Amino acid sequence: MSKIHFIKMHGAGNDYIFVDTEQYPIDDPAALAIAWSRPHMGISSDGLVLIGRPEGDEADFTMRIFNADGSEGLMCGNASRCIGKYVYERGLTRLTRIRLLTASGIKVLGLDVDGDHVRSVTVDMLAPSLSDNRLYRPTLPSLPDGVFVSMGNPHYVIFVDDLSRVDVAAEGIKLEHHPSFPERCNIEFAQVMPQGIRMRVWERGSGITLACGTGACATAVAAAVTGRAQRKSRVIMDGGALDIHWRESDNHVYLTGPATIVYEGDIEV
Repeated sequence: MSKIHFIKMHGAGNDYIFVDTEQYPIDDPAALAIAWSRPHMGISSDGLVLIGRPEGDEADFTMRIFNADGSEGLMCGNASRCIGKYVYERGLTRLTRIRLLTASGIKVLGLDVDGDHVRSVTVDMLAPSLSDNRLYRPTLPSLPDGVFVSMGNPHYVIFVDDLSRVDVAAEGIKLEHHPSFPERCNIEFAQVMPQGIRMRVWERGSGITLACGTGACATAVAAAVTGRAQRKSRVIMDGGALDIHWRESDNHVYLTGPATIVYEGDIEV
């Protein structure tokens, strides 16, 4: 038996187990993501995130993310913000502009710091895609009206009049596996309200989560392209709110919000 040190963090309630693989290499992250993410019998989380260092100088840190079902994700905005807080507050860097290498490319994290404390993190999520043929093939009329947005991972945003009447679990799992999405899909249900866009999410591989950073970005983009909102939006999820700016000058989506350390400990493997 050996012990691995972990830290539990969340961004707007989207919670993950983080491990610094420079100190604690992990051989089978998919299996550990399943075991550790279980409520009651594990640590309980939306998945496992591995923090590493790149081999070259193209980035400052790397991120791999494994969902609660063991599938590897392409990108997670909330986990990225948590990494920004972790590496700065743990003294792994003094940079306030961090290049993070993910499975969907390099994302730049902008840290708002007060001394040794990170108040919030803004992630440059790059440009959205509304027609990524690798991830979206509208094949059947059974797919409800919505807007497909790729933020490096696939999202399908459905606007509704009354979010409280949507059975997110029943509809989400059905749509995640719809034939239109060859790699499965994250499903967002959203209602435009005076205080912002209220959204609930079904994440592929994890189910209902309290928040989704890429999902918040996709929802804001979908609201803008359909004329429901401007290019700056506050997306309000079960676990909290995130501020999204789809900047016209470079077509990039910027995600801003806090990250929170919950607890840390050691687990035997």
